[in-house]
Amino acid sequence: MSAITTKFVTDHKLTNETSLEKLSQYVSKILELLTTGTPLVDKEKRYQACNRLQKGYEFSKEQAFALIPHERIRRSKSQHIIKDKLSKKDVKTISRTLVKTSSNAIIALSHLSRLRRELQFLNVLEKIIFATLNPEITRLSNKVQKEHSKQYENKRIDFPDHFLLESVKERLDKYDVSNISDKQALTDVMIMFCIHLAEIKNLRISNETITRKEKEQAKQLLTWIQNNICSGQLKDSGKLGSTYLSIFLKKNEFIPESSELLLPSSLRKLGAVFTSVTHGPKNASKANTYASKALQHSLDNHASPSKRYTIINM
Repeated sequence: MSAITTKFVTDHKLTNETSLEKLSQYVSKILELLTTGTPLVDKEKRYQACNRLQKGYEFSKEQAFALIPHERIRRSKSQHIIKDKLSKKDVKTISRTLVKTSSNAIIALSHLSRLRRELQFLNVLEKIIFATLNPEITRLSNKVQKEHSKQYENKRIDFPDHFLLESVKERLDKYDVSNISDKQALTDVMIMFCIHLAEIKNLRISNETITRKEKEQAKQLLTWIQNNICSGQLKDSGKLGSTYLSIFLKKNEFIPESSELLLPSSLRKLGAVFTSVTHGPKNASKANTYASKALQHSLDNHASPSKRYTIINM
């Protein structure tokens, strides 16, 4: 399932910044890839894919289920409407039930959106489809998502001295690619490229989009890490459920004064700053531009620029 999910996310340029509404537009496409016709197998595939999205790409639970919903629930509702020829009033009742049984407005809107698309796919009358609309839930969902975005933008990570940009740069310059790489090297290379763990094995540098000045050094270090993972000399931290790098980052000397543990995802935020500082921005706006470019890697990469990666410690 990992390969299917990874390819789908990459091909469609989906990120943990993609809205629930947009994610839900891809439901039919990804379910087609995850459906074999055997219920138990399909259920397991959807479960594994959702796990991959949350652990490998840092999707929230709501985002994962917006893209890969509980197929049984979605289809039973739409088929019930078709089979029993329910009226507009009946469909409104079903919609209200979906809202009441959802844990929050975001999930409720996701359920309604999926039901609406399923009905559209089945060529149901437009007045029936329109009955699934709920302006209040849409408003509440947008409000909550906007608040979440502001929280992410304002969140600051206090990195320990070990991860000061000067320290990272010094280590990168000293690595000998003829030796076996270790967790520290993996961490520093992740910072250099601003990448997710799941990307490390398949990342390729595009000369058209890469923003690193030292391209040759970058290529050598990336190839070094990838070869060590493929040979088994370095564990593949991108595998689902792997705690290899997380345990490394929990070392006492890596815990900042805020006592907030560093996560592999924290390294991307630092990586955005790393690339920006390397290019010597003249102002904050230019700094954010460099940081955004650093998150793109290549035209086909799923990582996109985001205000979530705030420039700090400049």
